[in-house]
Amino acid sequence: MPPAPLRTLLALALPMVLARATQSVITFADAIQVEHLGPGALAATATGGLNVLMVTILPTGAVFIIQSFVAQLAGRGEREATPRFAWYGLGLAAIAGVLGVAAIPAIAPALALTGYSPGVRDQMTDYMAIRMLSVAAVVGVETLGNWYGGLGNTWMQMVAGIISMVVAIACNWLLIDGHLGAPALGVDGAAIGSVVASWAGFAFLAVAFLTRRGGAPRGDGSPLTRREFGRVLRFGLPNGVNWFLEFAAFQLFVNGVLASLGDEAVAALNVVIAVNSISFMPAFGLASAGAILVGNAIGRNARDAVPAQVRRTLACTIAWQAATAVVYLAAPERILMLFDSRGHSPHLVAIGASMLAISAAWQVFDATAMTLAESLRAAGDTAWTATARLVLAWLVFTPAAFLAVDYWGGGPNAAMACLVGYLALLAVTLAWRFRTGAWRRIELIEPKLV
Repeated sequence: MPPAPLRTLLALALPMVLARATQSVITFADAIQVEHLGPGALAATATGGLNVLMVTILPTGAVFIIQSFVAQLAGRGEREATPRFAWYGLGLAAIAGVLGVAAIPAIAPALALTGYSPGVRDQMTDYMAIRMLSVAAVVGVETLGNWYGGLGNTWMQMVAGIISMVVAIACNWLLIDGHLGAPALGVDGAAIGSVVASWAGFAFLAVAFLTRRGGAPRGDGSPLTRREFGRVLRFGLPNGVNWFLEFAAFQLFVNGVLASLGDEAVAALNVVIAVNSISFMPAFGLASAGAILVGNAIGRNARDAVPAQVRRTLACTIAWQAATAVVYLAAPERILMLFDSRGHSPHLVAIGASMLAISAAWQVFDATAMTLAESLRAAGDTAWTATARLVLAWLVFTPAAFLAVDYWGGGPNAAMACLVGYLALLAVTLAWRFRTGAWRRIELIEPKLV
């Protein structure tokens, strides 16, 4: 059986690409809108945002499995059975929100263990404490966005993303420097803007879901069950742990290794990550769209169509990220100068431009890894990928980064080289896993009763 036509993939992917692009714009805008406050404010905002992401990434990764369940059920012709899976995801979002608020008192003691300067540490503490109030909304948006996506409606998350983007940029403008009579709150203003934006995006999706807009089915009246919720956790938590462990290794590297190189090195790396989100997020949208089609194929018992579908998706993600790599190589200094408009930090621009150029080397590996990881997730193969990331992130990347930067004194460029090596190994490992065909034997949704 042939894969879905390219136009089907692109029609699904376009709203997801735009939705992920809005997330990139928010990250990019936060950095741009505080850069005039100096490298310390930039480091506090960008790194603080990544630290909060580390809190949300486990539940976010877990609720991504909602898309897999819904896509397979839709492929099997059981759309009316899907609404209860949205409620399972929203339950996880509520739990994550409570835990996020409970973690606020631990932020200052945790940052006290890092090598940040006192000024950066204080700003980052306040920024993170405010951003923790958005955890439930962030996970809720991913829950409902993935639920709608599994049904084939990827436009809902795009609209939510646009709402969040517009609100975030507007609130930043009002609150960072105090326009239109608003208080000038600096870094705290950026944090408040992100919180308000997250809840605005969630409110749109929640109202749509509750009023059955966007093609939401009515439901078949089946009750929520602990057994089914347990099945969601069984496949979803490994995916969340997968993302969390990889990201935790990266954050340990940023907070434990790069912090010792100074505020400008930390700010430069986070600028590079913000810039790379522009290439990563649209590619991730493409990969997630391909995963929906993979789930649909498995749901209708057409597993032989999956490899061709994955190859088609992979061609699209590689083409996009290879194109961005060319841009990074062609004009790294010009891109970094956007984050130093007043020319106060030429060292930050020099460090960041070098790091951005090196990041071009990982684009194809990144595209390959995310496409295969999303496809394996759609099939329910989450535990194995979590183990692979655990081994590569903690037993290969983290020790190599510490040795390269701290022991051998390689500096920021050595750190980037370690990231390139890690993504290359991950891409090769996931490609091998997919080729084994182990995903064919996994039953994500329970067999249909005849």
